[in-house]
Amino acid sequence: MTGSDPTYLGRVSAVSGASITVKLAESLASGLAIIGGHTYRVAQVGSFVRIPLGYQDLFGVVAEVGATAAPANTPIEEIEGGRWMRVELAGEAIGEQFERGLSQHPNIDDTVHIVTERDLRRIYGKGEQDHIKVGTLSSAENITIRLSLDGLVTRHSAILGSTGSGKSTTVASLLRSIIEPAESGGSSGARILLLDVHGEYGAALGDVAKIFSATPQPGEEPLFVPFWALEAGELLDFIAGQLNDNQTIAFTDKIQELKEERVSSVALPGLDPSSLTVDSPVPFSLNRLWYELIDFETTTFTGQQRDQPALENPGDPTSLTPPKYKPHAMGAAGPFLNQSARGIRRQLNLLRSRMLDRRFDFILHPGPWDPDLKGVTAQDLDTLIQGWLGHEKPLTVLDLSGVPSAVLVRLIGSILRIIYEALYWSREKTEGGVLRPLLVVMEEAHRYVSPESGNVAAEMVKRIAKEGRKYGVGAMLVSQRPAEIDETVLSQCGTLIALRLSNPTDRARVKGALPDNLSGLMDLLPVLRTGEAIIAGEAARLPVRCRVFLPRREYRPNSHDPAVSDAWRSRRVAEGYDRVVASWRAQRTTAVVRDLKINREKVDDDEE
Repeated sequence: MTGSDPTYLGRVSAVSGASITVKLAESLASGLAIIGGHTYRVAQVGSFVRIPLGYQDLFGVVAEVGATAAPANTPIEEIEGGRWMRVELAGEAIGEQFERGLSQHPNIDDTVHIVTERDLRRIYGKGEQDHIKVGTLSSAENITIRLSLDGLVTRHSAILGSTGSGKSTTVASLLRSIIEPAESGGSSGARILLLDVHGEYGAALGDVAKIFSATPQPGEEPLFVPFWALEAGELLDFIAGQLNDNQTIAFTDKIQELKEERVSSVALPGLDPSSLTVDSPVPFSLNRLWYELIDFETTTFTGQQRDQPALENPGDPTSLTPPKYKPHAMGAAGPFLNQSARGIRRQLNLLRSRMLDRRFDFILHPGPWDPDLKGVTAQDLDTLIQGWLGHEKPLTVLDLSGVPSAVLVRLIGSILRIIYEALYWSREKTEGGVLRPLLVVMEEAHRYVSPESGNVAAEMVKRIAKEGRKYGVGAMLVSQRPAEIDETVLSQCGTLIALRLSNPTDRARVKGALPDNLSGLMDLLPVLRTGEAIIAGEAARLPVRCRVFLPRREYRPNSHDPAVSDAWRSRRVAEGYDRVVASWRAQRTTAVVRDLKINREKVDDDEE
């Protein structure tokens, strides 16, 4: 019977846990089989096999083929004369119902068969509501691969691949599959936040996303992250640099004072004044913080009691003009220095320079969330979060490509903290994370989640990875250097989508995050084609080698390589490098020389 069965591969010769060894039939003369009009690759690493056991079928993945797969103590003549295959068992099916895991094991001499299209449809289903289509099976491209949306979001995931492996295109394709209209099997009410470090996804996802940018282009919204929503420690680290304990106390005491003054004047929803801390997200004036501290530091006194301020010019907190006092003198007549000064002039000078630096306006002068001198803002945090998460489109792209590198990691941590804290504390409300989950996609994750990074971004990613599942916040890490991602975070990613990886250290980290019996499948990582991935974990019913759907050309990320040969063959067009310098100085890729000339003329007119 097996001799006439075109699906027959061989027989089980050894069983060890979830690994079985198969001796292939001598009748297998080709690596291809045509069954029911479809072509199947036979006995290749990554392909599937079926072992019938009465009413039940076991399914496994081919992990190794050749003489090295033969059982120990096999006679030399059998190793050389026979063909061997090692299979890792992964699931079973009774009737049309497939389930991961095993309730029984095969016996010696049980037959092993090719998995046909009908079998694959049993495994990957016929379009269940909680599954999304992501690509086709590499070994049978007429079979669509589906992933569990619940497993993908709540159990976290990671998309890993070397530069040029198709990583950004895979992310764009996967997000489009998730937010596909409900009638097509997708999720029309999705809520996804994408942290776009390089500005690659605006063009690719602009039709389904609302885009916020620190340097907005037409059609984009300005990105603001209010400084007063940050914890005091992370804010001071950015605006004041290194502080000792006494200097930190000087800043935090003043921040607490300004926040208490703000709360006492106008109550904020949900805030009990007695529970106010220096870390509470309460607006306060950064200008006043600087002015009152610099005033205290630079004050000089006259009089017999040395208590009369020798003020010459009061300055102006709004324009960041410091007060001017008579300089101190060494004699008995004074003026005298303020002996209570905390020695924070250098830090206050850094604060002032940060506030005057236009590159940091999105955080230190956050538009309608910028407090006046009394700490009053035009809008509160509810409109900020509403803008990010509550709009009519399923996807939000935060374009961070215009953010200075000095503040990028801190900004990512602040965004994650604002989002996570809001959804965590509102978990029993309809817009909280439990009743309306959120998927956070983090590009270039290795830049801020490395093992040695003690930054707020790394801490927030770890917190989301460990606790997010319970509160409806899922994480999708995207990285070209998995070896640089904290092992704790990577181990929390229930689904791994691994594209081509050439670096042995990166491959070892991916192998370490998967069960040992899949290591053979991961040996394929260096030879995967562009846009091809090995998908394993919670969202995949079986570990699978998949060709990810390629979006239409106009929906592909702006991450392609420069066309060197075409560019260098073209005739050079002479262009003044003043345009280059204009963009550099403006910190904006679209800046033109005319803008700078207009600004220069305006300055000249003001001076006259």
